[in-house]
Amino acid sequence: MAYLYILQSEVNQRYYIGSTDNLERRLKEHNEGKSTYTKVTKPFQLVFSTQYPTLSDARRIEYKLKRAKSKIIIEKIIKDQYIKMT
Repeated sequence: MAYLYILQSEVNQRYYIGSTDNLERRLKEHNEGKSTYTKVTKPFQLVFSTQYPTLSDARRIEYKLKRAKSKIIIEKIIKDQYIKMT
């Protein structure tokens, strides 16, 4: 099982999108500053996650969301707790 997740920084309220095969471990790594990109904006709150059968499926959706670069789309996903992308 794999996960796509969205975090929100408690420092600047910005979102971070990621994927992993171990959500608990990955969130801990972000909040401990072990991720270069998120180190300066920790701590993070998990605001959305969803499961996929494989990590490649989760990464495919992660890539699409990151390419969209749309705060409106991200906030709709968080509000609805649902991703409509395939």
